[in-house]
Amino acid sequence: MKISLSKKNHGVAVIIALVAVTVLTLLAGLFAYSMKVETRLAQNSDNDEQLLWLGRAGVERARWVLSLEGRQPFSSKNQIWAGGPGTGPETNSALSGISLDNFEVGEGTVSLKIVELESKININTADAPLIQQVLTTMGVDASEISEVSDSILDWIDADDGTRPAGAESDYYQGLNPSYYAKNAPVDDMSELLLVKGVTLAMFKGGSVTNDAGAAFQHHRLGFGSAPGQVPDYPFGLIDVFTPFSSGQVNLNTADATVLQLIPGMDTASAEGILKFRAGPDGAEGTDDDTPFMNPGQLAAAGVNQGAIQQISRYVTTRGSTYEVHVTAHIGDYSREFIAILFRGGPDIQTVSFYWK
Repeated sequence: MKISLSKKNHGVAVIIALVAVTVLTLLAGLFAYSMKVETRLAQNSDNDEQLLWLGRAGVERARWVLSLEGRQPFSSKNQIWAGGPGTGPETNSALSGISLDNFEVGEGTVSLKIVELESKININTADAPLIQQVLTTMGVDASEISEVSDSILDWIDADDGTRPAGAESDYYQGLNPSYYAKNAPVDDMSELLLVKGVTLAMFKGGSVTNDAGAAFQHHRLGFGSAPGQVPDYPFGLIDVFTPFSSGQVNLNTADATVLQLIPGMDTASAEGILKFRAGPDGAEGTDDDTPFMNPGQLAAAGVNQGAIQQISRYVTTRGSTYEVHVTAHIGDYSREFIAILFRGGPDIQTVSFYWK
């Protein structure tokens, strides 16, 4: 007797076969995608490791350059660390022809940017007159200067004593969200946004109207402002202060703004310093620069004689602290590393190393 399957059973078998094929296809696709992801992750991990070593190699080159240039009695913008041609014996030394930009290391390339931190004012060693000079030059309202200055100093000092217009933990604990005064040196300039009286506009400079800033920020109307206006500062605290340096400002690397912030310095004296160190061609970072060898040359630069003694307390002619930006590339991958280096004679210490 013949037993025939119904058309209905044939249809079910076809559907089951199609479902099975679809599932297997999806599984195969997922497996292939998983393998691709695993391969990419492994490649990224390998690149991360290589980029890290490229970053460290960049820091080592920076240390080498700074060590050799540390034999000079000054530091200036025409030296090789700053991208200049080099000075005196450097042109015939091991540094001759050295590149800080896009040089090859293994399978990748590295670029360096070295910033001397003595070109700024150390926020951790600045005294009240210096901080107040900065705020006054910025154009901060006179009624706010004591509050900001005292609060910054209260934030940094180790005690819980509050200056007349300052703030300690009892003030910050009353805010929402609450926090404590640090009572320790500033590690990152963004900490100033936590300090009583400091606004985002003061910190960044300019006029900050579309950036609300952090939730803890204390907004103020500021200098000569109508209600709802934000003052327009010519520069910000971030532009002139640094948390790391020897505490003195280098006459050879500080810009016009920082020079004019030094107590006792006037505009004509700052311009005289810039003209003196630029040399005959008037352009900094060139062969004919004439860097200051010591603060005693301030008189030769036309600095006000009556202010030289006061200015000399705040200045140097040699840098010792450097921020190194290392950009490492491997193929389409890149990463920026930052290191803080301290130079004591020919010895260069790496104080910190991290990446963005």
